[in-house]
Amino acid sequence: MRQLARKIGVHAQELSNWEYGKRIPKVEQVALLMGALVVEPGERARLLDLARSAHEPSWLEKRVPGVAPSVSSYAEHERAATAIFDWEPAVIPGLFQTPDYIRALLSGQEQPDQIERIVHARMARREVLARYHPLDYHVVVGEGALRAEVGGVPVMAEQLQHLLHVSMRRNIRLQVLPVRASAQAITHNFGVLEFEALPAIVFVELYRASAYLYDADQVASYRAAAKTMAASAMDEHESGEFIREVIADLGEAA
Repeated sequence: MRQLARKIGVHAQELSNWEYGKRIPKVEQVALLMGALVVEPGERARLLDLARSAHEPSWLEKRVPGVAPSVSSYAEHERAATAIFDWEPAVIPGLFQTPDYIRALLSGQEQPDQIERIVHARMARREVLARYHPLDYHVVVGEGALRAEVGGVPVMAEQLQHLLHVSMRRNIRLQVLPVRASAQAITHNFGVLEFEALPAIVFVELYRASAYLYDADQVASYRAAAKTMAASAMDEHESGEFIREVIADLGEAA
């Protein structure tokens, strides 16, 4: 790495920062790097386009000032992904959340102005589901997430109706994992993100903390867990019927 760094005129630490995503190299530095590595012309042109776009302000930075960097980072990965598998044991997935559900979920945890920024950010993230080449989104949600009355009956009923509505899209596969089948489920939520020209990564979210996993063995382990949970969950039709039953139960409780 030191020899390569000297060849393109940067410190080895700077090159390491590029490798691990801590800094974004300038377009001309990317060009020098590809020259040193003798990258073939077609791939060189593609990577230079990516380098140019990396310096454009992201939609999240432009639209939602004040959103936490971890949220911004995930949104950028989400936007770049071609397919995502999500496991959500306790809450409705962020891409499906309604504004009132978000407000109720965060009430008491964040200041009101920060909650509105988060609402705005999550609404903006939805564009990945409706863009020209939409994200292929496979979600397994725990039964508990559907039965928790976040914000009360009216808020939860609206949220579940919205969940049913978006699940009808061709690029979305929604399954429910019932409590009786969740003994082997991972207790924390995670996402497996697939990219067109890059290795898959895993996003793990815990209470007040999150992490990205890049190791191929770890990614394979989470892929296997995703496959197991999808096999244990209700199929899409059964899941839709189950959500309707929960909505009906809410109506009786109102």
